[in-house]
Amino acid sequence: MVSGDPSKAGPFTVELAMPSGYKIPPHFHPTDEAVEVKKGTLLVGMGDRFDAAKAKPMAAGEKGSLPANAHHFAAAKGTTLISVSAMGPFAMTYVNPADDPRKQSAKP
Repeated sequence: MVSGDPSKAGPFTVELAMPSGYKIPPHFHPTDEAVEVKKGTLLVGMGDRFDAAKAKPMAAGEKGSLPANAHHFAAAKGTTLISVSAMGPFAMTYVNPADDPRKQSAKP
């Protein structure tokens, strides 16, 4: 957490660290999202299928934004640190529910 509270209404900023090769499957959020790459390279693609060939690199220092409900995916190239700012309450819906790690951890 950098500022705010993603579980409550209002602005928030979080930083996420990802190891090289880490993948975030296709998903979307109900609010706009702003991303800044602090370290490494974030590969970002649009759509309902993870397709690394269609991902565009965002290098350290680059910023971008995604509108609410835009289906997107990402992967880390090298150890990557990003800052994500949005309005809460935060929600993340996976295009394929089977990709949701919250549901996978609940399986026996």
